[in-house]
Amino acid sequence: MGIMQKSIILKAEGLHKTYETGKTLSLHVLRGVDLEVRKGELLAIIGPSGSGKSTLLHLLGGLDRPNSGAVSVNDITISSLPDERLAAFRNTQLGFVFQFHHLLPEFTALENVAMPALIHGSAFATIREKAAGLLKTVGLADRSEHKPTELSGGEQQRVAVARAFMNNPQIILADEPSGNLDEQNGTKLHELLVEFTEKRGQTIIVATHNPDLIRRAHRVVQLVEGRLVTGVRATL
Repeated sequence: MGIMQKSIILKAEGLHKTYETGKTLSLHVLRGVDLEVRKGELLAIIGPSGSGKSTLLHLLGGLDRPNSGAVSVNDITISSLPDERLAAFRNTQLGFVFQFHHLLPEFTALENVAMPALIHGSAFATIREKAAGLLKTVGLADRSEHKPTELSGGEQQRVAVARAFMNNPQIILADEPSGNLDEQNGTKLHELLVEFTEKRGQTIIVATHNPDLIRRAHRVVQLVEGRLVTGVRATL
């Protein structure tokens, strides 16, 4: 079954986001964004720096709320959930990968990967094997007891990817995930994301300006003056 024949897993309707920059000034970043994402799709969001890619990703992932409009995941309108329920939904249903890995420096790679499940209330002994399996999947089985400062930048980012998958999320949201990596490590990371979509049917939404990752995406949308232009293929 092709991607476009699969069911819609995420829908954004009429998203507006404005930030107050002073007593009388405001910055209108998103202006009525509509978007549908299908299960198993690798979707790239492109646009120049400051175009609102990160803002949109944060709204889609429930890290921020729109001034108006709605975001739904499998028909659950997450943008109107109370804070506590939204936090629980994010932890169990969504995974995040950022440009800077945000690993906890005092914990090992294995413990960092396990963190979403620990936050959910699981005992480390019960999820240790799964965390180790994810580290193996990203090629870091032999680095499980190393702390972030003992890992290279590429290894740290792969730990962050493994962590994002810990709670079997429906959707992974990645914000410039290879933006802080060299070309070789960036390519490895892109191959890993593609592998998760092709072999696991994982839905991934990524904000990026990287031509290699854009080329690998099933579909590309572009932010232009706060609105999405669909059906784009980048010429970067």
